[in-house]
Amino acid sequence: MSQLSPLRPRRVFVVWLLAIYAMARVVSTTILFVVMQHQVPSGMTGGEDVPVTYFPFTALWDGQWYQTIAEHGYPATLPRTEGGSVQQNAWAFYPLFPLLARVGMALTGLHFPAVGSTLALLCGAGAAVLMGLLLRERIGDPAAYLVVALWAAFPASVTLQLAYTESLAMLLLVGYLYALARERWLVAAVVALLLGLSRPIAVPLAAVTLVVVVVRWRRRRSRPISRGTYAAMAAALAGCGVAGLLWPAIAWWRTGVRSAYTDTMATWRASGTVEPFKPWSGMSTYVFGVTWGPVMLWVVPLVLVAVVAGPWARGLGADLRTWSLAYPAYLAAVLDPYTSIFRYLLPLFPLLVVLLGAGWRDRRGNGWRRLLWRFVPLAVLCVVGQYYWTDILWRFIPPSDYPP
Repeated sequence: MSQLSPLRPRRVFVVWLLAIYAMARVVSTTILFVVMQHQVPSGMTGGEDVPVTYFPFTALWDGQWYQTIAEHGYPATLPRTEGGSVQQNAWAFYPLFPLLARVGMALTGLHFPAVGSTLALLCGAGAAVLMGLLLRERIGDPAAYLVVALWAAFPASVTLQLAYTESLAMLLLVGYLYALARERWLVAAVVALLLGLSRPIAVPLAAVTLVVVVVRWRRRRSRPISRGTYAAMAAALAGCGVAGLLWPAIAWWRTGVRSAYTDTMATWRASGTVEPFKPWSGMSTYVFGVTWGPVMLWVVPLVLVAVVAGPWARGLGADLRTWSLAYPAYLAAVLDPYTSIFRYLLPLFPLLVVLLGAGWRDRRGNGWRRLLWRFVPLAVLCVVGQYYWTDILWRFIPPSDYPP
């Protein structure tokens, strides 16, 4: 027999979500302060003779690129070596986060590290609220609380309060999925365009949108679809397509080089070129060996499909199940598997529902007593992972180090 918990009033539910997110950020802040004590002062932290303080410590690595963009904008021409090769430059980084930070800097008079970190913190809070609202009707209030808590405590969730775009991208991603779930097609189209200026993840959302449209179309006899709704559906699909091309088109327009964005992205790749899928083969062999490397290239996708397609994930709905497959497939196509992969796992929050055992369609046993015995060890692992992520990947060891 299913055990359905009554939903709390919306306002109370939101307050609890914010409290959960705040507690998770207290933990992350504590970890940052602990690790910061071991950070060697360097040019990346503000100078070799300058003591390391909290806000500059939250703006390392890509945060320095966002600071450059917020303060100086993008270069009009692509910087090149004497041999003509494109050098690493700001066009690899999407503009919405540094633009918002620039506005915040102008309004408050504060420097980028403080504004960027605070902006990320607030966007993460918004993402936590929308995530809970998106999930509660599918898995119940207790499970929604615990999934948000696990997401907010995920090893790479420290980035939710760093001068990075993870929080903003999560806010827009969950906002888009929430708009789709409410069939607010035009709202989704606008959010998709904003996402296209935040992070390059709008393309897999097109697959999600198509599935949602098809599901809605199949119910047209019981719920007729007007011409206006059809047009709005098309706008949402078009929004994802435009969003996927928007930033590369802007880079082309501003620099006069058609491949400005991809050429810039290639400078961060080990091979110097963007090669779909191929880098995963080499990394799999490096991690698992010559014998097991090729095997894992098949095992991991098959396990992921089984996790998402099984009855234990039906409560997610067609939209979140599609996202949980489309997004990893997109990462496999465009990403070099490296240390940044941990950050890129944050948008896969629906998998936490399955991991918690809360994805059954009838919400079987989604009460506190059943869920907490799974949640507690997972939360402990997440917090321990946060410390190691912060200490090993975020803390910069001069003169060079692996980026997070």
